[in-house]
Amino acid sequence: MRPGLILLLVLTAAALVRTQTEVPPSGGTFDVTHYAVELDLDVDAGSIAGRERIELTVHEPTATLVFDSGALVVDSIESSGAGLPFVQRASRLVVTLPGPARAGDTRRLAIAYHGTPRTGLTLLAGSAQAYTAFSTSHWMVAVDAPGDRATLDLQVTMPEGWRAAGSGRLVDSRSTRGRTAVHWRQDRDVPSYLFGFVAGALTEARDGRGGLSLRALGRGFSEAELRAIFKDTPAMAGFFADRAGVPYPGDSYTQALVAVSGGQELAGLSHMSEAYGRGVLADPTATSLIAHELAHQWWGNLVTCRDWTHFWLNEGFATFMAAAYKEHARGREAYLADVEGWRRRSEQLRASGSEKPLVFPDWNRPTADDRALVYQKGALALHALRETLGETAFWAAFRSYTREFAGKAVTTADFQRAVERSSGRRLDGFFDEWVYLRQPAPVR
Repeated sequence: MRPGLILLLVLTAAALVRTQTEVPPSGGTFDVTHYAVELDLDVDAGSIAGRERIELTVHEPTATLVFDSGALVVDSIESSGAGLPFVQRASRLVVTLPGPARAGDTRRLAIAYHGTPRTGLTLLAGSAQAYTAFSTSHWMVAVDAPGDRATLDLQVTMPEGWRAAGSGRLVDSRSTRGRTAVHWRQDRDVPSYLFGFVAGALTEARDGRGGLSLRALGRGFSEAELRAIFKDTPAMAGFFADRAGVPYPGDSYTQALVAVSGGQELAGLSHMSEAYGRGVLADPTATSLIAHELAHQWWGNLVTCRDWTHFWLNEGFATFMAAAYKEHARGREAYLADVEGWRRRSEQLRASGSEKPLVFPDWNRPTADDRALVYQKGALALHALRETLGETAFWAAFRSYTREFAGKAVTTADFQRAVERSSGRRLDGFFDEWVYLRQPAPVR
C-alpha cells in the first residue's frame, strides 16, 4: 500500500473517531421554553422512571438537538407521534431531527427514560426521603447551562403519606394504591439547575410572618424545633429584599432538613443537613448557611451567572450577603470576623500558588481551592468594593445591578458596568486587581 494512501486512511480513521467521541455542548442551537416531567420514584430499589415533554425554539439552523442526560437511560423519543433516532454519549443525548430545523422553528419532544441516579437525586429508603441537588440532568433530560432558563411542570409519584416540596407552586396532590402524585408548576422561567424537590416522612411547620408563606420540613424534629431553627428567615428575607431593591421572587419559600446536604438552593426551596439543623438548635447564632441559601433566591436564582466561569456572581454574592445580614442582626464585629476568615483563606490560596482569577478559564472539575476562591475570595472582593465606594454608593450600585438584571443571565462585565453607571466611577483598576489578577491600576 502506498505511504500516501496509508496516511490518508489513518487521518480518515482519526477523524471518524473524533466524530464519534466528541459531543457538542447541550443547547447552543436552541432555547428550551418549557419542561413537563412525570417522575416515578422507586425508593427501595433506588431507581426512577420518567416521562418528559420538552418545548423549544430553534435559534440556529440545525439537524440535531443536544441535551444533558447524565447517567439516565433514554428509552424512546417522539415528536408529532413519530419516533426520532438518538444516541447517548459522554452524558449527553443527541437527537436527530427528521429534517433540518430553521431559526424560529419550534419543536416538541416526548421522552421516556429510566435510571438509577448516583448523583443529582438521593433516594434513601432507610431514612424515608428523597431530594435533588444541582445535577438536574441525572433525573430528567435537560440543558444544564445556567444561562438557559425555562418554566417547568413537575409531577413526582412517591410513597403515600410523604410530605413534599418542589419547584414552583403546588397544583395538585392525589393518592391511589398506596402512592401519592404531587404536581408543581414553576411559572417564572429559571435555570434548570434550580428545578427539584424534597420528599419524605417529614415533620412540617408553617410560618406566615413577614408577608411570605414559609414552610419548614425535617425528619426527627418537632414542629417547635423546626420553627426555632428557621425563626430568623422572615427577618433575613426582609433584609435581602431591601438590599436588592427587588421583592422576594414569589409568595412562598420552603426550607428542609435532609439526611446529607452541604446546602442547596432551588427555586423557592432550599435544603440543609439534619446535622446542621441540630447545630442551630445548639447555637441559635449559627445561621449563616440559612442566610446563604435564602440570599440565592435573589443572587443566583433571580440574577444568574451566564455560565459557570462567572460562578462567583452566584456564590460570592450569597456568601457576602449572609455576612451582611449577620452585621445587620448582630453588629459590625460579627461581619468583620467573617471578612477576616475570607482574607485568611485567600492568603492561603495565594501562598500555595492556588490563586486564580475569579472569572475562571473553565469550571469543569473545580477543586476545593477553586470553590474557596469563588465563595470566599468572591465575598472578599465585594467587601473591598464596599470599602472603595463607601456605604451609600455601594448599596445603591448593588440595588441597581440587581434590579437591572432580575430574571436575566449575567457576566462579570455586566456587574462592573452596572456599578460604574450607578457610582459614576471607572473601576477597571479595581476589577483588574480583585477579579482578573491583571496588573493592578489605581481606582479613580
